[in-house]
Amino acid sequence: MEAQALLIALHDESAGYEISPERVPLSVLRGFARDVDEFLRGDVNDVDTSALDVSVEKGSLAIRTAPTANPVLMNDLRRLAGSQQMEGVAAKRRAVVERWQKSARGGRGWRVSIAADFLPAAIVIDSESDFRADDADQWVRVERYVRGEIEDMGGHTKPNAHIRLPDGKTLLVDAAREMLRDEKVNRLYKPAMIRIVAEYNVMTREYRNARLLEFVEHESRLDEKELDRLTQRGAKAWRDVPDAGAWVDELRGSKERVRSCSTRAT
Repeated sequence: MEAQALLIALHDESAGYEISPERVPLSVLRGFARDVDEFLRGDVNDVDTSALDVSVEKGSLAIRTAPTANPVLMNDLRRLAGSQQMEGVAAKRRAVVERWQKSARGGRGWRVSIAADFLPAAIVIDSESDFRADDADQWVRVERYVRGEIEDMGGHTKPNAHIRLPDGKTLLVDAAREMLRDEKVNRLYKPAMIRIVAEYNVMTREYRNARLLEFVEHESRLDEKELDRLTQRGAKAWRDVPDAGAWVDELRGSKERVRSCSTRAT
């Protein structure tokens, strides 16, 4: 199939006005751009978004991509156009559509449409649609230890913490107001280990509805006393060996000779 351009448009009036390229909340722009990027890439980087040109269209907040002919993306779009069950659609693409569907049910005038010339009609995700995955049980409840850098903590109505994970993604973790209030250590912009409970997607390896249980103290500095104790043990164990390096070399040489003899014998 020849390359096709996609038009992915967001219509949103939840801010009290209809968003457009001229006026859009920064958080909405950032989230929509992130979702479109993840949707296009899919599970195995179907589309290299780092090299993809887009244009921002009038009428709402719409992104038109340069023509692409990726067969996996096109097949997934056909499945979405033909059924709201999302059977066979890439896991990460399903996760994005599920987020859009959730927003459409809760936001005033919120909908996403995906249009392309090869589709019989635009894919519309709104309050009337019901896009869902058959394998809804892919989300499991887990308790995990997570390492990352704390970028923000607090919140007036819904206290939480923003954790930057090693892969660069941000994990939003709800927290009890008392836990953040009574915290004595300044943890902002510092590596931390936290214990959370969350829903974990076994397909996409993402977390959702995470809740902070505790900050886990861990000591990353060198324990000089422990190092000295181990050094003394080593010195005691090797005290009868006049030259440890020569002894190891000789042992290795012996092994090489045995291996060489074995090879000649075969």
